[in-house]
Amino acid sequence: MKGYNCPIEAIIEVIGGKWKSLILWHLQDNTRRTGELKKLIPGITQKMLIQQLKSLEKQGYVKRVVYPEVPPKVEYSLTPHGEELEPLLQDMCRWGRQYLNRIS
Repeated sequence: MKGYNCPIEAIIEVIGGKWKSLILWHLQDNTRRTGELKKLIPGITQKMLIQQLKSLEKQGYVKRVVYPEVPPKVEYSLTPHGEELEPLLQDMCRWGRQYLNRIS
């Protein structure tokens, strides 16, 4: 386990960066396939999406299920640990809306 100087550092490691929060946001209410996530997150490359999903899976926040079909069908969903992030994501969304209203 890494040594953190502050709990915020732990949060940033899990959901920091441009893409992880968005991926987690879109997995809150639905199991999704890679193509669906790519459409929901404009600007993310396929390589970056896969990289971030692998990281979130390794951290235990995202579950990956591969169905034995041709072509392979892969679905992603939140694990129970990932579901624990939902209140945080909701608060971030609420704060973001308030911020956008304030600056517009």
